[in-house]
Amino acid sequence: MNLEQAKKILGEEFRRDADFLSSIVQKLGLPINSKVLDVGTGRAHMAMILALNGYKVITGQPSDVYWADWRVSAKKVGVEEMITFKPFNAEKLPFNEDSFDAIFLYTTFHHIDNKERAFNELVNVVKSKGIIVIIELTEKGVELVRKRYRSHQDAVDPRDYTKGLGLKVDVVESKHLNAYIYKKIK
Repeated sequence: MNLEQAKKILGEEFRRDADFLSSIVQKLGLPINSKVLDVGTGRAHMAMILALNGYKVITGQPSDVYWADWRVSAKKVGVEEMITFKPFNAEKLPFNEDSFDAIFLYTTFHHIDNKERAFNELVNVVKSKGIIVIIELTEKGVELVRKRYRSHQDAVDPRDYTKGLGLKVDVVESKHLNAYIYKKIK
């Protein structure tokens, strides 16, 4: 199934960010056999975008966090078998050092309590010259989300938490989301 078909099936909530997310994935040009981690499953929009682009992905969030039955949506667009769910906490990832070629966090980073610890964990489990992509809401994005969830957290700039970690960052901006693309240079 292609992205346009998935957007029709999954509706407005998926459709709103799908093109931006897919463009980021395509811009990276990761080899199709890359080992990919999605931190913060939520409704699995990021995991499904990755799967629709041909990547097998491990996704997870703390076991006590429940957003939605993401499997139903993944099944509707035919990518359920491309996604493996594993409960974990971003502040204490259950993976070996240098495990992943790419790690994605889509509107997840602002929910993490200890952002410095989580970033250290991400850097630890991404391979040398690997990529960490943090996609966060802009101020306008927060305004949009607050129309539905009034107490939603403020926007967060992940660059405030990455000093001294041996990372190079490029930022891709849009109206509602920014993608912070970190490359591990050590």
